[in-house]
Amino acid sequence: MKTVKILGSGCANCKKLEAVAREAASSAGIEAQFVKVTDMKDIMAYDLMSTPGLVIDEKLVSSGRIPTQAEIRQWMGAA
Repeated sequence: MKTVKILGSGCANCKKLEAVAREAASSAGIEAQFVKVTDMKDIMAYDLMSTPGLVIDEKLVSSGRIPTQAEIRQWMGAA
């Protein structure tokens, strides 16, 4: 099972990223556990410059934008 973390304060973009990531996992048939990380200290541990951030299996794959479902599916398959 993949662990997918959404890094951000809970803003509209963070919620949109979570929705896109959930849809990507579901459409690819990938089992994933979703975790929201809102604590700034925890977010900064991933060395990201801007939110929202997407972490798959402890690897930061995206920051500061909302990637497409296709990109997320690719990262989940490769992560």
